[in-house]
Amino acid sequence: MAEEQLKLFVEETSWYNDIVLGSMSPGKWWELLPHLYREWLRNTIAGTLLYLVSSGLWCFYIYYLKRNVYFPKDVIPSKKAMLLQIRVSLKALPWYSALPTLSEYMIEHGWTKCFSRINDVGWVAYVMYLIVYLVIVEFGTYWVHRELHDIKFLYKHLHATHHIYNKHDTISPFAGMALHPLDGILQGLPHVVALVLVPMHFSTHIALMFLQGIWTANIHDCIHGKLWPVMGAGYHTIHHTTYRHNYGNYTIWTDWMFRTLRHPTEDEPKKII
Repeated sequence: MAEEQLKLFVEETSWYNDIVLGSMSPGKWWELLPHLYREWLRNTIAGTLLYLVSSGLWCFYIYYLKRNVYFPKDVIPSKKAMLLQIRVSLKALPWYSALPTLSEYMIEHGWTKCFSRINDVGWVAYVMYLIVYLVIVEFGTYWVHRELHDIKFLYKHLHATHHIYNKHDTISPFAGMALHPLDGILQGLPHVVALVLVPMHFSTHIALMFLQGIWTANIHDCIHGKLWPVMGAGYHTIHHTTYRHNYGNYTIWTDWMFRTLRHPTEDEPKKII
């Protein structure tokens, strides 16, 4: 890859560092850190803020502003449960941040097929590459998640940390990131693998990595959005109650293909005529 292209990647990540770290600190002490450490620190701060703000605002909306609209009072998760989820998540977030930091390091050193500007490939190619990227992420996330259940050692020592939240009154948007650190890294790894397999726009890749955090908050709110074929909270809540269904990420396609799909309508009480 041309040196000019790699230089653009470094300039862009440096700009992100300046925005996040510069806004968080009156001085510029962080400029003394090596570039890689600045990226990790920026990703940790940005990820933590994104988690707390997005999950916090959504909880405030559905549990307080819309109290008794989405949930009756007796099934709203307790403050104790949500504080536990926040504590687990905050401990894991610095470790999660190693993944986007790794992907940035790989991109800056020319180990991926990333490009810095959409004009480098054109809009049609950009959209096609994005679709292929998302398909790889979808399949990869499905199988990582499924194996975290099927392999007993992985479930016991990694994924069980997340599945202590298994009822409507214990699952909240704050639970989305409440995983064992290695569990979260493994489930995010398909994003990094896709970079090696398909050309991808750098900024779009970074945005998708952080969008994953917002998405995990959304699918843990227990509200069935009924937006086919999206793997919304209605499907993911079933995953937390049955443990054997709905492993997918953004859509229901992989679960449908591998026969692990269970629709929320199957859990609705049957009407007696």
